[in-house]
Amino acid sequence: MQKTFKTIEEQIIILRDKGLIIDDEEFAKETLLRENYFFISGYRHLFMDGIRSKQFKKNTNFRELYAMFNFDRQLRNIIFKNLLIIENNLKSIFSYQLSKNYGFKEKDYLKPTNFNTSSEKTRQVNDLLRKIKRQIRVNGGQHSATTHYIYNYGYIPLWVVVKVLSFGIVCELFSIMKNRDQEEIAEIFGLKVHDMLNFLPILANYRNLCAHEDILYDNRTAAMIDTNKYHNMLDLPQLDGEYTCGKNDLFALIIIMKHLLREEEFRLLIKEIDYEKAVLSGKLEVLEIEDVMEHMGFPKNYTELIDMR
Repeated sequence: MQKTFKTIEEQIIILRDKGLIIDDEEFAKETLLRENYFFISGYRHLFMDGIRSKQFKKNTNFRELYAMFNFDRQLRNIIFKNLLIIENNLKSIFSYQLSKNYGFKEKDYLKPTNFNTSSEKTRQVNDLLRKIKRQIRVNGGQHSATTHYIYNYGYIPLWVVVKVLSFGIVCELFSIMKNRDQEEIAEIFGLKVHDMLNFLPILANYRNLCAHEDILYDNRTAAMIDTNKYHNMLDLPQLDGEYTCGKNDLFALIIIMKHLLREEEFRLLIKEIDYEKAVLSGKLEVLEIEDVMEHMGFPKNYTELIDMR
């Protein structure tokens, strides 16, 4: 069955037919016009009267549904700004490591021999270096720093180039580095190379999700993080010997950030999430805040992560 265009008035009728209370129709119409019915209704699953039901729970109000939408937006903003901190840190560290060992001109630091030379990596190395050169060519002229170096020096150092590279490219860059470079970088964060290789694609996934304002709170990634000390220290729930949260949910991302952010940055991250949780809790009537946090994979004692070492 095809999905056809619906006017705002028709969208209101659909929501009411599903049992949603709309006591301020003008507010609902303006909200649906500005925010998009598709994205607003993307939060309806929490409010449905059963897994297969298409009806809202009794007394569900449009304002409560919109409060959930706004909570996810604020949560996404908090996560995104911290992902940008991590992105900047990684770009700085990667460029420092490679420039230190292989030079600061493109003809030097973009040599395939500077990276993993195993036969199974050859194609990936060459493909990624081509992507980097293409991004330099396409994006280089759009940034003042890169154009400054091009016109004044005839080359762009890697610590400037990383500014025009996508986070996805930078994350893949780590996967083709020589093992000694990977180890030195991972050691800065107190991690093993395996952990970095595990974390980076997940970070890139969430970075992309936040940049496109997709639904965040109940996102699940295909990749899972390995069980680490924080799963044990928080005594996270288990089923058949496997942790049921903190593996491929939003809380798994929080655990990754615990490893990569500075202590004061991580403390502020958790405090801001806790504040938005309190704001949402005051607006919920049909839902319990614990239901929302459970969908996010957050345990009740998640704030204890702040002071764990």
